Amino acid sequence: MRKNKQPLHPDAPLKLNDHSLPITRRDMICQGFYKGTATVLGGSAFSLFANPRQAEAALSSDLAAMRDACGIATQGAGKIPFICFDLAGGANIAGSNVLVGGPGGQMDFLSTAGYSKQGLPGDMTPQSGQGDFINQDLGLAFHSDSQMLRGILERIGTDRAASVNGAVIPARSENDTGNNPHNPMYGINRVGANGSLLALIGSRASDSGGNSLAPEMLINPEVRPTKVDRPSDVSGLVDVGDLVGLLSQSDTVAVMESMYRISNAKLGAVNTGSVRDTVLKDLMRCGYVKSADLADRFGNPAAIDPVADPDIVGPAGIFSFDEFDSDGEFRKAASVMKLVVNGYAGAGTITMGGYDYHTGDRATGEIRDLRAGRCIGACIEYAARVGVPVMIYVFSDGSVFSNGMLDNSAEGRGKGVWTGDNQQTAASFFLVYNPNGRPGIVGGSLEEQAVHQQLGYMRRSGDVETASSPAANNVNLLVETLVLNYMALHNEQHLFPTLFPQHGLGNATLMDRLTAMNPIVDGGIGNPV
Repeated sequence: MRKNKQPLHPDAPLKLNDHSLPITRRDMICQGFYKGTATVLGGSAFSLFANPRQAEAALSSDLAAMRDACGIATQGAGKIPFICFDLAGGANIAGSNVLVGGPGGQMDFLSTAGYSKQGLPGDMTPQSGQGDFINQDLGLAFHSDSQMLRGILERIGTDRAASVNGAVIPARSENDTGNNPHNPMYGINRVGANGSLLALIGSRASDSGGNSLAPEMLINPEVRPTKVDRPSDVSGLVDVGDLVGLLSQSDTVAVMESMYRISNAKLGAVNTGSVRDTVLKDLMRCGYVKSADLADRFGNPAAIDPVADPDIVGPAGIFSFDEFDSDGEFRKAASVMKLVVNGYAGAGTITMGGYDYHTGDRATGEIRDLRAGRCIGACIEYAARVGVPVMIYVFSDGSVFSNGMLDNSAEGRGKGVWTGDNQQTAASFFLVYNPNGRPGIVGGSLEEQAVHQQLGYMRRSGDVETASSPAANNVNLLVETLVLNYMALHNEQHLFPTLFPQHGLGNATLMDRLTAMNPIVDGGIGNPV
């Protein structure tokens, strides 16, 4: 009988016999040698001002009108906040976490051997008849013993779950390589997502903001993601100068407003002698207004600090102080979600390392999937507390397979051990939270909805059917499919060919087949449908 081995700590590096020693930064992240840096943080009196609107002194009406005329964004571009999770190394998604089926959708079950390859023994398959192994609390069907699902539900609870839906995309990608152009953030920005402080953020200092690359044809150097992976990265984004330290925030805003009014009066009596006199004066006026607006919104350092937000950390927070202080991944997720959900950034990437977890047991992967689920759930819960929708996208570079051997340890849960890499079992999925109720799946019948909730399908053997969708065998087209679905949530999918004239998703009829959900807003979150 095989002796159960002890599972690795979720922060422990993975020393894999079938891989060479990690050399590159990507290798280090995939095998867990690099992770979020631990910083001991605590609450303070500033937590009284964690709501940024409560902390503001509020601009006078004349400056507020001028701020709007200058086009100074206060809550981003108004698009649905977007956060993607880059699980570096080749995590399991299909089968043991999100159910993936044949041409008929998630409930078009695979063979027993196919589920075994995806880590599920014969008595734990969704059609086994030996228990209910299907969970649809989030709309999208998960395996009921999915540790990723367990982590999500642990943070959001059933009342939030009723306002969530999702879709899964079976799609191959190369194993253990940063060359997979998985990251969709530049595409999300192109369709309008932007922030009042930053366009894009990511937990890695890379062109994509994550471990995987961004599609080359989408990269825009003007909006390269700013690295954010800890609370100090967030609080260090804004510096309104020494005046706030000398005066109260309200007095500082009053001084800034007076400077604008005096300067505006002077500008009315001055002729610059330039043919662009009006333009130059408007630029100067807007500069003064922007200074006053920054002091108004960010004069209190706690306005954007995730540590000072009681909805994120504390007795009633998503994370307890002990959890937050002891886990760098929680601090990373909190930092990104604080900026994105509040509109300070248009989209963000959270890279979690150590998902190349074919360590010859099951427990190591289960523990890491649980933590990923907790971070995903935290983002959904925070959006719910702020009162805005959010789209969460989860992907990984490649995947894993099981040879059928079981890990009967407490953490292994009697499931198949992860034996090695296998790109054929890969999939990505997204979840959407809507404060106005669960997003609807496209289709007039249950059968139609089933094939829109699963975009593509797998063979009975548990492998991706590469002809099942444009995304199934092309990571660039997987990104395009994801962006199309983001646009569809805004009722703007008809603009996709204009914004991406060289896309590879086919004509309008084919793109409709690749659309999972009905719109939840009309153009922006200010216009719910």
